[in-house]
Amino acid sequence: MSRTDKLVSRIPKIGDRVERKDVVAVVKLHGVINAQPSPLARGVINLASVESALSRAFGHDRLRAVALQINSPGGAAAQSGIVADRIRQLADEKNVPVLAFAEDVAASGGYWLACAGDEIYAHRASMVGSIGVISGSFGFPGLLERFGIERRLYTAGENKSRLDPFSPEKPEDVEWLHGMHTQLHDMFVEWVRQRRGARLAEDDQLFSGDVWLGPRAAELGLVDGVGTLREVVSQRYPDAEIVFAEPKKPLVARLGLGAPAAAVLDTVLHRTQWSRFGL
Repeated sequence: MSRTDKLVSRIPKIGDRVERKDVVAVVKLHGVINAQPSPLARGVINLASVESALSRAFGHDRLRAVALQINSPGGAAAQSGIVADRIRQLADEKNVPVLAFAEDVAASGGYWLACAGDEIYAHRASMVGSIGVISGSFGFPGLLERFGIERRLYTAGENKSRLDPFSPEKPEDVEWLHGMHTQLHDMFVEWVRQRRGARLAEDDQLFSGDVWLGPRAAELGLVDGVGTLREVVSQRYPDAEIVFAEPKKPLVARLGLGAPAAAVLDTVLHRTQWSRFGL
């Protein structure tokens, strides 16, 4: 039989049954978590940017599991919770397990997302944790005075101008912010305890905002083991096909527009988030 004949013989004929493999669908959650997308929606995680990918992943025929490929230093607490809740909603509707995999970083809001998985795995060099809350700003009242600029601020409501960067910092404003941080931290801790349960170790530093590499994170119960997505999935579902569920690209991305603006935003908005982890 010639080479051409062999190739032709492999083409399915009408009426032939084509065996379809089970599927493990992978969703990439890469970038800073922020409600505001970049012009190309790259490097930003929020519900709007990942909804189409999640719908495609959980909508596959012969779906055995969904894998979350996470690489995020965190970001907005609300979007972290909204995306995680959506993942759990789809998992419950489809009755399929969700496996989360940390790459370089699954920290702060990135770890909040990882906890949407029924199991979490990390590479031995992954940075995991940072279960805490952080915010930062700058104060410029001295700069205005130096250049003879008068600050004029008009409000209705005594607390409307809290933490204004051009006004002197007030102790009561700092106390208010600390209270907000404490509430968000309590929510974060409750979510982790709910999702990880008895797997968590008894350690005073667990919710201190510290970060650990994969093996130590496994000892603390923050992850279930050390391994990569393909390693774990191939062992768990040896007969399944790994497919990636890509989000729909916005119009500006399809047209190739907005790249300069996206580069500026990525640098200004995201650099400080990644740099906290040496990346």
